[in-house]
Amino acid sequence: MTDSAVLTTFEEHRPTLFGIAYRMLSSVADAEDIVQDAWLKWSTVDVDRIDRPRAYLARTVTNLSLNRLQSAAVQRESYVGPWLPEPLVTAPDASGDVEQAETVSLAMLVVLETLSPLERAVFLLKEVFGFSYAEIGGMLDRSEAAVRQVGSRARSHVQERRPRYDAPVAQRKAVTEEFLAACVGGDLNRMMELLAPEVIAWSDGGGKVRAALRPLHGADKVARWILGVLQTPIPDLGIHEVDVNGRFGLLFTSAGVADDVVTMELDETGAIAEIRLVRNPDKLRHVTAP
Repeated sequence: MTDSAVLTTFEEHRPTLFGIAYRMLSSVADAEDIVQDAWLKWSTVDVDRIDRPRAYLARTVTNLSLNRLQSAAVQRESYVGPWLPEPLVTAPDASGDVEQAETVSLAMLVVLETLSPLERAVFLLKEVFGFSYAEIGGMLDRSEAAVRQVGSRARSHVQERRPRYDAPVAQRKAVTEEFLAACVGGDLNRMMELLAPEVIAWSDGGGKVRAALRPLHGADKVARWILGVLQTPIPDLGIHEVDVNGRFGLLFTSAGVADDVVTMELDETGAIAEIRLVRNPDKLRHVTAP
């Protein structure tokens, strides 16, 4: 196979490789590093002897990601405040570079974080990327029966913890915009009406910018905290409607630089049940306004 063919084959599978690494690590920067490392390995092997390039490359990326997770776990232990995944932000309705991005919201990535690294790998390879248990066993050097058992356990775990209601795009957009208007207008009563009584809000500042150091519970506490944050003006504020991991969300910029990424989950009544604000500047370095 010529050098150009080797590169073409790799680029064909790049979206899948990035998708695996991003879901494993919840970090755009780390996923890009893993994909680059996979390319360096791919460029040195005799690819003519590889029958299934997609499976071979997926194995490479998965094992590189599992190794990277060992150091990530140490970093999480000393993280300041709530930890949220690094958001993947694209223009509204853009397909993005992550295969099936619409199936993995920030809320789902948080659920995946509760799995063991092995469970996460098996779940993603089977449920998201469609590999068979026999293929996954070969990738992870385990028997098909063993990975099938791991996959069943992971699937049950995810089903128990994943969001129960997936609001239609139009409803999610309308409620988010209405809540934003109430926040900007300082309308506490309207904010309370739009929030579920047991709403939970997480804000990830990583100890580098202002953020709540623990999750906030209850409509009154969440609404008043948001109004308190808004009392500190953001210079040259920009508010942009974006897709965040395939879901409708908001990007706040200050002088053109990403300041906040916000997503919301609704309950069956259409009230806001969960709010996630990513403020850690390290997690927003790759984010640009559409």
